Amino acid sequence: MTDRKDELAANLAKVERRIADACATAGRARDEVTLIVVTKTYPASDVRILAELGVRHVAENRDQDAAPKAEACSDLPLTWHFVGQLQTNKVRSVVGYADFVQSVDRSKLVTALSKEAVRAGRDVGCLLQVALDADESGRGERGGTGPGGIGELADLVAGSPGLRLDGLMTVAPLTGEYAGREQEAFERLMVLSTDLRRSHPAATMVSAGMSTDLEQAVAAGATHVRVGSAVLGVRPRLG
Repeated sequence: MTDRKDELAANLAKVERRIADACATAGRARDEVTLIVVTKTYPASDVRILAELGVRHVAENRDQDAAPKAEACSDLPLTWHFVGQLQTNKVRSVVGYADFVQSVDRSKLVTALSKEAVRAGRDVGCLLQVALDADESGRGERGGTGPGGIGELADLVAGSPGLRLDGLMTVAPLTGEYAGREQEAFERLMVLSTDLRRSHPAATMVSAGMSTDLEQAVAAGATHVRVGSAVLGVRPRLG
C-alpha cells in the first residue's frame, strides 16, 4: 500500500505541475481550475489514498462500479461526479451518490433525474454534455447533444426541481471537423458557455480536457479537467 501511495503521490504531483504550468502559460490563476480524478476501474482503496493526498473531486462512468465504491468511501470528504452515458434505469442509483452529473444530454434523462433528486431530497448539479462531433440537433458517438440542443435542455434543467444547471461538458471528438483539433474544440465549448451564461448566469462550469489534452483545455478556459490514467496509471482491460 505504501508503494501504491508513493506511486499515486508522484503521478498526482506531475499532473498538478502540468495544470499549474498550463495556467501560468494562459495567464490564469491555478485555483481557477479544479482537478477531477477519474477513478473508473480502480478500487476504493485507491480512492482512499487519493483522499489522503488531498484529492476532493472524483469521477466515475459506470454505475455498477461507482455505487459500491461511493458507499465504501462515504466517510471521505469527496465530491462525486458521474461522467458516463447514463441510462434512465440507473438514475435512482446515481442520484444516491453523485453530486454532479456531467453527461446530461436529453430531456428524458432530465425528467428522470429530477424525479429521483426530489424523492431523495438531493440537489444534483447538472452539466450538459455537448457533442462537437454532431450536427446542431444531433447526438454524438459518445453521447451528448448537438450545440443546437443546448438552449432548450438548459431551460428544462433550470426549471426542474432537485436539479441545478451548472454548465457544460465535452469530450474531444474523434470524428468530425474538430477531430485532432482539441484546443479548437474546447474553444468552441467556451463560446457555447458564454452564450449559455447570457440566460443562465450561474452555469459557469466548463468541464473539458483529460490526461492527454488538459493543457489545451486550460488554455481554452476550462474550469474543470477530468484526469484518469495520468494519475492512476494505464487502466486494466475489463472483461
